[in-house]
Parts: sequence; structure tokens; C-alpha cells
Amino acid sequence: MGFFWNASDMIFPIIFGLTALGIVFVLISGIAQWRRNNRSPRLSVRAEVVAKRTHMMHMENSALHMSYYATFQVESGDRLELQLSGTEYGLLAEGDRGKLTFQGTRFLSFERSEA
Repeated sequence: MGFFWNASDMIFPIIFGLTALGIVFVLISGIAQWRRNNRSPRLSVRAEVVAKRTHMMHMENSALHMSYYATFQVESGDRLELQLSGTEYGLLAEGDRGKLTFQGTRFLSFERSEA
């Protein structure tokens, strides 16, 4: 009987440890991506907005967090999806063409062209 009691005493520390490791992993991954973006050159290329999407995340306190993404296709045919602010997302429409400026995976701006 004592064995099961001791095993159940270990559940909380194991779950706590795994959660802490997960948080540390996410933080380190975020910092590494931020550093890669800072080391990447700023590029400006002609591109077309080919898709838009949102991602809604439910927080514990019933709050919602919305993330906004746009997929751009550059002249070479390559596509890249970048996260942007809600304001920038609202200003874009699928089919818009213009000059996309980005740094690594970081969206900087999109200047729509008339032609």
C-alpha cells in the first residue's frame, strides 16, 4: 500500500517539472528566433497576398488571444507566411500586390502598388 502512496506523491512534482521544462523550451525557442531574425538581412521583394488566416487561442481566464497571418508569394513562386498585427492584417486583402519588406520571419511592411 505504501508503494502506491509514494508513487502518487510523485505525480505533482513530475507534472510541475514537465510544465517548467515546457515553459523554458518555449522561452528559449522564442529568444533564438528573435536573434535569428535580428541577424537576418532586411529584404524588400515584389509579392502578392495569396492567403490570410487567424488563430484564436483560449486563455485560462476565458480571455481570447488572436494571432494574424498572411501568406505572400514572391516572384520566384516561393511562399512565406508571416505573422502580423491586427491592424496590418485588416489592411491586406487576398490578391493585393506590392512590395513586401521582412527580416527573417518578421513582417516589417507591405506597400501596395497600383499596377
